[in-house]
Amino acid sequence: MRYVVLDTETTGLEVRQGHRIIEIGCIEVNGRQVTDHHFHQYINPEREVDEGAFQVHGISDEMLADKPKFKQIAKDFLDFVQGSTLIIHNASFDIGFLDGELERLGLGKMADYVDGVIDSLGMAREMFPGKRNNLDALCDRLGVNNAHRQLHGALLDSQILAEVYLAMTRGQDSLVIDLNAHHEDDGVERIKLSALSLPEPEPTDEELVLHQAYLTDIEKAAKGPSVWSKISQATEEPAV
Repeated sequence: MRYVVLDTETTGLEVRQGHRIIEIGCIEVNGRQVTDHHFHQYINPEREVDEGAFQVHGISDEMLADKPKFKQIAKDFLDFVQGSTLIIHNASFDIGFLDGELERLGLGKMADYVDGVIDSLGMAREMFPGKRNNLDALCDRLGVNNAHRQLHGALLDSQILAEVYLAMTRGQDSLVIDLNAHHEDDGVERIKLSALSLPEPEPTDEELVLHQAYLTDIEKAAKGPSVWSKISQATEEPAV
């Protein structure tokens, strides 16, 4: 399956307020390998960049003045992503802006061109609930080097996100391969887990004493017998 990691930079945060895309960066991932095939383009948004957005990405109106408009790069962009599955961090934001640009030109929506979208932010929130899951935090958590990232940039962020996504999904493909592999007679003895008889460890006298002391402390604090004591008593009483 062909994946395209995608990021955009914009003039502001709200597409409904007429904000536009000013940069698109895409990196191809094929067979869990980041390839050299990429798409990158600065775009003249035909409006000013908000000061808050400029502080994030550092792209000024002057930098964009001589750049092509979206309608001039739309075909090349759509040709690049055609038939792929997109990987986007906070996908609803980027897809909303891309849909807005396409609809202005009567070109439909992104769903008309790609096979699907993976929201890596949603994945990260499921994997690391209650933690910060922006790209910088994920890089620290997953050991991805982002030392060269000072300002946001669509192509740079796509490169970093590609590494983050591969780190988050590491091992999944190997699991599928193991389950479906047809092993030849390679001389290696394979043991069925169902045939193993694992010993049940018995607690030592010291562990039993420590366990009982722990239960006593709990029952003193609760001013009553613990659930463990009730279960133990029930299992020890002979059936009537």
